[in-house]
Amino acid sequence: MLKRLAAPALLLAVSLIMSAQHPNGAGVNPPWTADQVLQTGDLAKMLAEKSAKPRVFHVGFEVLYKSKHIPGSTYAGPGSKDEGLQKLQEEVANTAKNALIVLYCGCCPWNQCPNMQPAFRLLRSLGYTNIKVVEIPDNFAKDWVEKGYPVAGNTASSR
Repeated sequence: MLKRLAAPALLLAVSLIMSAQHPNGAGVNPPWTADQVLQTGDLAKMLAEKSAKPRVFHVGFEVLYKSKHIPGSTYAGPGSKDEGLQKLQEEVANTAKNALIVLYCGCCPWNQCPNMQPAFRLLRSLGYTNIKVVEIPDNFAKDWVEKGYPVAGNTASSR
């Protein structure tokens, strides 16, 4: 009997540890498919093209957005907080359900980000059908700014 209980108990323990390490299940069974993931370079090229631009939303923390962000992106609040999800819902309210929407954060390594999955799930639950997420492997500074992609925000050096 002990052997039968050991496996479920172990699975429960692992599940609890993973949810503690990754708020909102970050990195664990993401809700998007591989074709919904954009690399940073692909988004930079897309934004440089003259054709119709996607709606780009920063779903991370305000301090990061104010520091530097993708030009033309809208700050939508952190996806890990109820107020952030409410702000995202307000920001997309006048967006067509089939419009291309791109979400990004960059607060921390991609597989630990607490903001992307809740924001993506919210948009899906609201009926948006053309959602992409930007994979930022380490953080926005390293994977966007240091690669020379365009930035907006406070670009003055700190003193």
